[in-house]
Amino acid sequence: MASVAVDHVIGTIMSALQEEATLLVDIKDELEEISKELVSMRSFLQDAERNKVMSKGEETWVAEVRDTAHQIEDLIDDYMYDMYRKQYSTGARRIFLTLKSLLEKLRIASKLRQINKNIIGMDERRKRFENDHIEGFNDHCHLTLYPRDSAVFMKEDDVVGFVDESRLLKTWLVDGEKHLNLLSVVGMGGSGKTTLVAKTCNNETAKSYFDCYAWVTVSQTYARDDLLRKLIKECHESGKARVPNDLGTKDFKDLVEYLIGYLKHKKYLVILDDVWDISLWENIKASLPNNEFGSRIIFTTRNEDVGSFSSNVRSHMLTIKPLKNEEAWDLFCKKAFFSNPDKSCPEELKPLALELVGKCDGLPLAIVALGGVMSSKKSTREWSSVWDNLNWQLNNNPRLEIVKSILLLSFNYLPSPLKYCFLYCCLFPEDYKIRRQRLIRLWIAEGFIQNVDRTTPNEVAERYFMELTLRSMLQVESRNARGRPKACKMHDFLREIGISMLEREKFGVVYDEKVKINKCQLHQARRLSIQTTNWDLQSFDNMTRLHSLLVFVDSSVSFSNTSSPNLKLMRSLDLENVAINSLPEVLGTLFNLRYLNLRGTQVEKLPKSIGKLRNLESLDITNTNVKELPSEVAELQNLYHLIMRSKGITNNLERFFVFQWSASTI
Repeated sequence: MASVAVDHVIGTIMSALQEEATLLVDIKDELEEISKELVSMRSFLQDAERNKVMSKGEETWVAEVRDTAHQIEDLIDDYMYDMYRKQYSTGARRIFLTLKSLLEKLRIASKLRQINKNIIGMDERRKRFENDHIEGFNDHCHLTLYPRDSAVFMKEDDVVGFVDESRLLKTWLVDGEKHLNLLSVVGMGGSGKTTLVAKTCNNETAKSYFDCYAWVTVSQTYARDDLLRKLIKECHESGKARVPNDLGTKDFKDLVEYLIGYLKHKKYLVILDDVWDISLWENIKASLPNNEFGSRIIFTTRNEDVGSFSSNVRSHMLTIKPLKNEEAWDLFCKKAFFSNPDKSCPEELKPLALELVGKCDGLPLAIVALGGVMSSKKSTREWSSVWDNLNWQLNNNPRLEIVKSILLLSFNYLPSPLKYCFLYCCLFPEDYKIRRQRLIRLWIAEGFIQNVDRTTPNEVAERYFMELTLRSMLQVESRNARGRPKACKMHDFLREIGISMLEREKFGVVYDEKVKINKCQLHQARRLSIQTTNWDLQSFDNMTRLHSLLVFVDSSVSFSNTSSPNLKLMRSLDLENVAINSLPEVLGTLFNLRYLNLRGTQVEKLPKSIGKLRNLESLDITNTNVKELPSEVAELQNLYHLIMRSKGITNNLERFFVFQWSASTI
């Protein structure tokens, strides 16, 4: 994750130097030097994070790099804040702020030079780690039979659900179609894709329909030639033919010819389990002939892009849905109460058991793992303890480690910019329906969206959103009339794992009273999500590093004129449906603010100081009591989105349209 922070701050530096070159002229050299050092360090950082087991020294180094990246980002925003503040001052105050900003420039430039020295020192320590690194960490590892391995050997009686899906998949297998067909089974990690395919295909009836059969697990990293060797070996063995002895010495061309030669007159079934990338098909399609004998290829994948890709081969895609409530309950009881008569749940445990099953959202992997954990818990007190501390259990209980590992695979395989976007989603409450437009505007305000030539940030953010849904990291909850996702939510287990990550990586804090948050954590928080009515805005006065504040309670809130100056790094303020009726004039001092959401609040008017928010890009006043826009709104030069589905707002709109017409989305 530190590599994501470094990627983000490099992008921030490049973007700032391009867009605010005039304002940053006094620290331009320092920023460019830091950027060069971070770029040279980035690949080593990624290598360190790929190690499943890092030494204590490496862990410390990675954390130090991450914290340094955060510090650089904050210094840039701090510097820009002072530049904007000076622009909006007049008279004697402007003279005073000019002198003060000069001192600030010197202070920040000095800090940046010191950071650059620290980065060089970190790089030297990294080189020492390479020299001192002692191999052999794997001595402490133990082999685990992963669910996809055990699913192949699962008895049909052990499988719950998938009746309709299995019937449809079997129909596609034996429908008499002579052309080669590519069948894709798509779903999030742990949804039962491998189990479904094994249930349908791994029996003598299905196998007898084909002349030969091969099942190969692909995973994230695979060697193309080794994959072909496995296909040749399994096809020969299942077809009762002798496996060539010299496969290990053959190159790609020879292996393709071997496989084509053996399969060209056969009806074959090839199952490629856990496919992550479309390039796999491009690598192997030449070896799997379309011989008009009714052959079938099955992919299982987490990525809908892979599942919908056919490359001129007839294809079908089956999307795995969560288990139905009764199926999820049946599976949980089989695992949690296997020693009970009829595998039934004791009445005194039923309320807690139902809560735990509901938490799994129909995800078979989570249900099986959680059922296994609860099978050793006999008392109501033990069950309550697991329910109350599920996040801790996910991170510390060895029997739930497999759930975390499999779900984390999807996160680890995300492109760098999408990792921050995913973690941001974890700031929303459990089972919360997140509007697509709200989410992507928050991403843009945070600076998570990469600059792409001839493409707007909104278009790039839309692609990020679609990518997360296609990868099953977000679940589409509703669509608009054109079929585009309108709202999404997160699977509870994914969110629980994400919350642990965002706190560990100092990305953000969820304040919901489930876990005690100390004042030090709050004061260092970069993003804060408030999900409890037991909070006081005045207690957050010292949160000088805060970039985002999201409030998800409808209790009454009031802003003081003293707290806002301490929030000068604030980029996003989301108060949707909060019981607030006024905003202080000091709001205009949040010069870094890019996103302001007042939807559903009782706010009656916007302060005149809002015109000073030169960076504000999104303003949502839908369903508020605002009847008139202040004339200062026309000064918001970067406002791209003004959302105001309310009656009676007319004042100053004509002037605003003239000023903003080419850039705004109203």
